[in-house]
Amino acid sequence: MSAVLPPGMSEERFTKALRSLSAAIGANAVLQADADMVPYHDAYGFSVTTDHQPAAAVSPENVEQLQAVLRLANEHRLPLWPVSRGKNYGYGSAAPRMSGSVVLDLGRMRRILDVDVARGVALLEPGVGFFDLYEHLEKEKIPLWASVPGNSLGSVIGNALEYGLGYGPLGDRADSLVGMEVMLPNGELIRTGMGAMQGSKCWNLFRYSYGPSWDQLFMQSNFGVVTKAGVWLYPEPEEVLSLSLELPNETDIGWVVETLAPLRMRNVVQGPINIGNFMRIVMGSGRRAEWSQDKRAIPDALHPQIMKTFGLGWWGLHLTFYGEPELNRARAKVVQDAFARRTSQPFTTQVWRRGEPRPSSPTHGVPISFPLRIANWLSPNGGHLGFSPVLPPERVAIDEQIARSREMFRRHDFDFYGGVTLGDRHVNVVNMLAYDRGEPDMARRGRAVPRTGGRCAPARLRRVPQPP
Repeated sequence: MSAVLPPGMSEERFTKALRSLSAAIGANAVLQADADMVPYHDAYGFSVTTDHQPAAAVSPENVEQLQAVLRLANEHRLPLWPVSRGKNYGYGSAAPRMSGSVVLDLGRMRRILDVDVARGVALLEPGVGFFDLYEHLEKEKIPLWASVPGNSLGSVIGNALEYGLGYGPLGDRADSLVGMEVMLPNGELIRTGMGAMQGSKCWNLFRYSYGPSWDQLFMQSNFGVVTKAGVWLYPEPEEVLSLSLELPNETDIGWVVETLAPLRMRNVVQGPINIGNFMRIVMGSGRRAEWSQDKRAIPDALHPQIMKTFGLGWWGLHLTFYGEPELNRARAKVVQDAFARRTSQPFTTQVWRRGEPRPSSPTHGVPISFPLRIANWLSPNGGHLGFSPVLPPERVAIDEQIARSREMFRRHDFDFYGGVTLGDRHVNVVNMLAYDRGEPDMARRGRAVPRTGGRCAPARLRRVPQPP
């Protein structure tokens, strides 16, 4: 029997509920043994905590089985925690928010239902991962690319529902999720947008409908279970032109963002822009022992030596342009001219052309997982935790937040892995914390970092008066 039970539920009632689920969808799809539950714990969680423990997991294979699960969950009052694949490492993985929940694992619903080559749309189930979609497009020689994130082990739909960011022109992944099929808690199946019309050919082409749209109701929420969704893909470009620039000073980040913000808003640069500090590369190298024999933060005095060893600046900027060569060069020139007003440092240029082997890089639509190596920066039993405040793309706000983040990491004795992701009109200041899961003191200090940082932008609900 599970060491954890749903809140307010006796062991007898819980056993009865699981037997009902087994009878409905098969015993092999109802999991409770300790070995079976390992994937449903937070893969990078602090091992000293007992928070977020699942009581069991159920894994339906199709919509009919999912309806049975929801019907029985209502009947037995089982709390469910739906996950598409549960690979959102650093942000909770598959672990439930409330201990004692039953994880609703949609990983077996993994069909690629359709790819409309002419319109650049794939209709997917939630268990389809980035590697699955990439391999399908490659195998079928379909000239379309998917936007993929740095951790590509997760679900295409799940990542978009969590407002995940990827690379390329469709890097705002939530924005490229168009047309959902959703099962409501009572088992009713609905389709959003144009999908509400019987036989509509525009379900995954046009996100709106006549009257209010309710897609956002199912984004990062528990109001329903998304069973299918359309995902926009982009045509394989004729060329990919990449610009890279290493910036030597920690204080460069503010003016860099202010320079790029209007270019991003005018779509000179396509898709989200990622800027990372040197530790993003160093922490994935596995070479910590060259500079430190303990698990405290590497002293700032050693940073110049580390940057020199890796050939990095304090910040690394990487921009990518997609399309016809003439357009790429025109866009790149606008960026280079803007930066020439602030620095004489030249950009490094790389070009990929259609027909050449694609680099193993998410900027070229190829899924990867090696960035997860940062979790083992301090120990093979490592983990990482991410938190990313949202700010306007203004130099003062960014400089203040970077200083605040640096102080948080310094105070709790962690190496600072930082970055900035620039969207259409905002920035996320990315903070990634790597730790040893087996050290209670490090777990205590690690949990304190985002709590300290959360003071920078508290969120409160307030009533807004309606206009007369």
